[in-house]
Amino acid sequence: MEQTAIFAPFFTMVFLTLTVWIYMYARRIPFIRKSNLSPEQLTPTEFARISPPEVSNPSDNLKNLFEMPTIFYGLVLYLYVTTQVDMVYLVASWVFVAFRVFHSAVHCTINIIVLRFWLYFVSTVALWFIVIRAALRLLG
Repeated sequence: MEQTAIFAPFFTMVFLTLTVWIYMYARRIPFIRKSNLSPEQLTPTEFARISPPEVSNPSDNLKNLFEMPTIFYGLVLYLYVTTQVDMVYLVASWVFVAFRVFHSAVHCTINIIVLRFWLYFVSTVALWFIVIRAALRLLG
């Protein structure tokens, strides 16, 4: 298997983060302009308190994209450097990424909590599968 194939899901995650970042500002800037907020209202705590969900959810999702995905990025680099990329890792990586895309779409729009939870859960199970498999190969 071509080892660089693992970078397709890697960069898909990177571009998901970029997309959510752009979407966050597309929601945030019009809200700030429309609301004529004072500098005191633009502090992180106060801004979070006064922001409606359509403004705060993309920001919350962007924060999520710097949590579990950081483990994914490290794993991808580890798998590439150690030339362990195979079809199992590639499929698990795409499952992780696909469900993170769905999770972000739900979180940034309709935000159905139960749906969001299950999307997050499936993506995280795929990630922990990669972690455990890589660790077992290293130790075994």
